[in-house]
Amino acid sequence: SMVFFRTALSALLLTLCACSNQGNQAPPPAPPEVGVVTIAETPVTLTIELPGRITPYELSEVRPQVNGLIKQRLFTEGDYVQRGQSLYLVDSALQKAQVASAKAALARAQSSIAASQALATRYGELVKINAVSRQEHDDAVAAAQQARADVAAQRAALQSAEIDLSRTTIQAPISGRIGRSLVTTGGLVSAGQATALTTIQKIDPVFVDISQTSAEILKLRQRLSKGDLSRDDGAAAVQLILEDGSIYPAEGRLQFTDVSVDPETGSQTIRALFPNKSGILQPGMFVRARLVEGSLPDGIVVPQRAVSRDDKGKAVVMIVGKDGKLMPRTIDVGQVIDDNWLVKSGLKPGDKVVVEGGMMLQPGMPVKTVAWRDPAKVAKAADHSTAPAVQKKK
Repeated sequence: SMVFFRTALSALLLTLCACSNQGNQAPPPAPPEVGVVTIAETPVTLTIELPGRITPYELSEVRPQVNGLIKQRLFTEGDYVQRGQSLYLVDSALQKAQVASAKAALARAQSSIAASQALATRYGELVKINAVSRQEHDDAVAAAQQARADVAAQRAALQSAEIDLSRTTIQAPISGRIGRSLVTTGGLVSAGQATALTTIQKIDPVFVDISQTSAEILKLRQRLSKGDLSRDDGAAAVQLILEDGSIYPAEGRLQFTDVSVDPETGSQTIRALFPNKSGILQPGMFVRARLVEGSLPDGIVVPQRAVSRDDKGKAVVMIVGKDGKLMPRTIDVGQVIDDNWLVKSGLKPGDKVVVEGGMMLQPGMPVKTVAWRDPAKVAKAADHSTAPAVQKKK
């Protein structure tokens, strides 16, 4: 009986130990949670950034059209001048004398008209009765015609002299911002000189001359012809990136594309027009222009933060397979669109790409997926929801 008691006690202890071990065993850990985006095709607008330079809408180099000394400068450097505004006064003594001489010559020619015409009329009557010869009559008629021609010539000479006199006041040929004066009072100027007295530039609006290589243009045209890209009216819009990286607040419009390629640079000039009421855009500034290349109706994008690089520099994302486990996938990315990469290949609609929570996880691990929401978009939506409503007037 003692042996039976010991055997029963041992069996009881073993049972209690087994129950104790089963009670202390921890349940298996839950799979980690990751934020994913589900890939879907979406229309994508493709852009390209190209270097450009600001050029004035109109440019005029002011040069004298008469010879003489500068008597006075009539503008302030850097001011805005109107077309026709007086800029310089040139000594006009010589031109005034030429006008007086031309007036006197015209008066002399006009005085000879009456006498020559009267003689021609009188000879016309006398030749009928053979009182004068036909030759004398013809000479009198020719002299009258010559007198009238002399008057016309002297009128033209007077007009030319008056034009030269008016040019002693040098006027602005266009409206715009005037630069520094390269001549001072007392300076000698001559008609048609190579050096400009000053320069006037119209800078509202301004042109942006953009350079694009012929290879890029050819590639774009091939993609358009194949139907890979489509273009609409939005392709005429241009965004400007200034030298400090800021975006110019106003949008420009494409004007034209040059008809030839520069053989030295292999590039073609595209010209865009931008408003410049603030005067921020100054001629000669270098900028970057963002142009619309076209649109993809079925583009695939993935958030930049979901993409990493492997040892060979290739783009890699983590996707969640149908079995709920992580696996890496190499993709081919194109240009950046906002906060996303444009995916050329490697992903298809329906793929679940890990954006958040998968940094420390290993491939093959099971995970729990939740839809990822962009924090920036969430914050923007929250700002709109908390903004005070605008009451409409009754």
